[in-house]
Amino acid sequence: MKPSKDISRLIEIMAALRAPKTGCPWDIEQNFSTIAPYTIEEAYEVADAIARGDFDDLREELGDLLLQVVYHAQMAEEIGEFAFGDVVEAITTKMIRRHPHVFGDEKARSAGMAKGMWEKIKAAEKADKRNARIARGLDPEDHGKGFLDSVPVALPALTRALKLQEKAARVGFDWSEAAPILDKIEEEIGELREALAKGDAAPIKDEFGDMLFAIVNLGRHLKLDSEASLGGTNEKFRSRFHYVEQALGASGSSLEKATLDEMEALWQLAKSEK
Repeated sequence: MKPSKDISRLIEIMAALRAPKTGCPWDIEQNFSTIAPYTIEEAYEVADAIARGDFDDLREELGDLLLQVVYHAQMAEEIGEFAFGDVVEAITTKMIRRHPHVFGDEKARSAGMAKGMWEKIKAAEKADKRNARIARGLDPEDHGKGFLDSVPVALPALTRALKLQEKAARVGFDWSEAAPILDKIEEEIGELREALAKGDAAPIKDEFGDMLFAIVNLGRHLKLDSEASLGGTNEKFRSRFHYVEQALGASGSSLEKATLDEMEALWQLAKSEK
């Protein structure tokens, strides 16, 4: 088996890894649920390579992510559900259908993307999907029957909170402005303090979650993405902590040897410079 730029070679490799008698024991024992966390992880590693502007890493991470798609398709083919080609056909069909102003006839292309067309296309897709599920004897509501059930459970919690709030806002269930949400956050902090005073773990977790949800809501009203905002703060923390680490090393000390007061003094220096 030799490397190739042809996608069929990757499909062949995945099939060989999953072959019952001659494949890799680890790959053979995997299923959709055990592979799903790796799929999510690989998507994050793609985003990380993009954020760092590292195209060598991006090429490699995109390959790792592509492998995840091939992996899931291979497992689906083994149980007679669909194959990689069906995945490709599904996405090409969707892209063509959603861009009539690019792939449609001359009249459609010249008209451009008419107002309301996107919503009509999405509605048609949803109807087609619903009919397909009914034909297979499945529940037509693939994500549940509630208005918010289409928001994926597997999203990062901050992102899912934002998506849930955005969707609820479409039907008017929303704060009218940002200021009252600050009061709500203070209310949630108060309830968290009460839970902490009682020392019961379950209410503490619940109230902490309520506080985070309210903070996401405030960010949304401020036109800020909580995930992105926290990402920036994470990087700022990493950078300042690295400054402390380097400064300690330059003085002949280390993170393990330094006292909290020494690290705090260097942290304040880092804040003034970064």
